[in-house]
Amino acid sequence: MIDEVVMLRHGRTSYNLAGRLQGQIDVPLDIVGQWQADMAGLELAQRYYWAKVGDVARHPERLAQPGPDAVKRSDIEEYRNASAAERRMVVISSDLFRAQQTAHAFADPLGLPVETDPRLRERSFGQWEGKTREEIRAIDEDAYASWRRHEGGELAYGVESREAAGRRGAEAMRAILADPRYAAAPTTLMIVGHGSWIAATIETLVGMQVNSLDNLGRIRNAFWSRLSVLYDMNGVTLDRPVWQIDAFNESASIARHVDWEHGPAYLR
Repeated sequence: MIDEVVMLRHGRTSYNLAGRLQGQIDVPLDIVGQWQADMAGLELAQRYYWAKVGDVARHPERLAQPGPDAVKRSDIEEYRNASAAERRMVVISSDLFRAQQTAHAFADPLGLPVETDPRLRERSFGQWEGKTREEIRAIDEDAYASWRRHEGGELAYGVESREAAGRRGAEAMRAILADPRYAAAPTTLMIVGHGSWIAATIETLVGMQVNSLDNLGRIRNAFWSRLSVLYDMNGVTLDRPVWQIDAFNESASIARHVDWEHGPAYLR
C-alpha cells in the first residue's frame, strides 16, 4: 500500500520567468528549469536509491550483465535479498511536458518508469492563461484585486477555483491509493506536478482551509513536499486514510548556495 507521498513541482519555464500564468498551457522547461529539475532529481534519487534496488529485484531483466568472457554474472539474488526489495517506488506525472521532464530527471537515474495522469494538471486559469499579472489588471483591475484577496473575482474569467483544483487533486490521490496495483508492497508515490495544484491538493487532503499553505510561502520550482498516509492509529484501523504533512517546500541542498531562480552563471 502507498504509505508515503512526495509531491514535486516542475522546474522553471519561460512563462515562469516572464511572470505569465501557465495553467494548463503546455510549456517546456527552459535551460534553468532543466538544471533545477536535474538538481532536485539527483538529490531525490540519492535519497530514494533503494527504489532502484527494489525495481531490479522485481525486474531481473533490468540488471546489466557482462559479456560472455566475464568470470561471473551479476547476481540478481543480491538484489532480491536486500531489504530495499520490500518497498516499491511509483512515479506519476502530470501529462504536461514540463512535469514529465522533471519526473524523468528523478526517475531515469533510478531506471524507473514514469506514468502520466491528466488529473494532475495545473489549476486551469481560463482566459487568464498566458497573461502576466499586469495584463490581467489592465483587463479588469477589480477582478484581479478580488483574486488576490481570495474573493473569487477570477471565476468570471473561467478560472478554476482553488477549492475545485484541490477537490480534483484529492480525488485523484484517493483513486491512486485505492488502485489494486499498489496494494501488495509498501510503496512510496512520487507525484510530479504544479505549484497551485500541489498546494490545493495538500490543503484538501489534510483538511486545511483553502489558501492556508500560502502562509508558509509559495511552492518554488523543483521544490517538494512529503506526506505520510496513515491507515491506522494506536492499532485501530481507520475508516479512511489520514494524510499527514511531514515536510513542506524542501529543496536540493544546492538551492541554499546559488541563485536558484536564475541558475548558475554558466547557464546565462
